[in-house]
Amino acid sequence: QVQLVESGGGLVQPGGSLRLSCAASGNIFTVMGWYRQAPGKQRELVAVITSGGSTNYADSVKGRFTISGDNAKNTVYLRMNSLKPEDTAVYLCHAVIVARDYWGQGTQVTVSS
Repeated sequence: QVQLVESGGGLVQPGGSLRLSCAASGNIFTVMGWYRQAPGKQRELVAVITSGGSTNYADSVKGRFTISGDNAKNTVYLRMNSLKPEDTAVYLCHAVIVARDYWGQGTQVTVSS
């Protein structure tokens, strides 16, 4: 049974930084990354990375967020800099492992003064 364990959310002031982590148990991931969902809004992709190191970002976070992966630990990290109030959301880890989709439970990120 694959499990995704997330950590690193919290409350931060505008302009601040946070780092999210997501560790997957079981087989190595094919694609892994983060989505977010704010109240009243649809879930949206934030950033993803493949096991080969290719990345993709939402336009709204390009230049501010960086996703990286550690295949040995089956873990991905999302470094979020220059955070804005509009980044406030529940951030959910997503992984594709052996052609199946898995979701984490989510971690709250709140950007507020």
